[in-house]
Amino acid sequence: MEIFAIVIGAIFVNNVVLSQFLGICPFLGVSNKVDTAMGMGAAVTFVMAISSLVVYLLQYYVLVPLGIEYMQTLVFILVIAALVQMVEIILKKISPSLYQALGIFLPLITTNCAVLGVAILLVQKEFGLVESVVYATSTALGFALALVIFAGMRERLELNDVPKGVRGVPIALITASMLAMAFMGFSGLV
Repeated sequence: MEIFAIVIGAIFVNNVVLSQFLGICPFLGVSNKVDTAMGMGAAVTFVMAISSLVVYLLQYYVLVPLGIEYMQTLVFILVIAALVQMVEIILKKISPSLYQALGIFLPLITTNCAVLGVAILLVQKEFGLVESVVYATSTALGFALALVIFAGMRERLELNDVPKGVRGVPIALITASMLAMAFMGFSGLV
């Protein structure tokens, strides 16, 4: 039951983008098309899932035994950067169109505060290995869900008659704030 609570909490109640407001840059930048949003969501999910496993092992089998926990941020960033490079190379080979569509936002996963924030939260919450991987994967799926929903809303807005003064970024920000309010309802804040 605890694993189920972690999954529901990470995806809906404490959605990393819509409740904690982490990872806003790719959320706004890659959400023009649903296909691109799904690709970014898959890339972030892969990076978060694998990085949670590696980060856990490094934290408890290298950093803590050596007494160098103060190096965790640097080590975590290096792990995330290596995984992002791997994803970038794979995407370039497998799906050049998705690689082009994601553009600069793909390498920016390395500096995405949501990815680093989850890695640090895993240590702070003192999750076990399985809980860490479940939490990170669920958080990434929540990120992907928010990204895909927002992309669908933005695609739909392109087909509608939006007043000239709020076209583009203003309507995107208004839509994002309304989506965030809807997700905050899961936690009982609205």
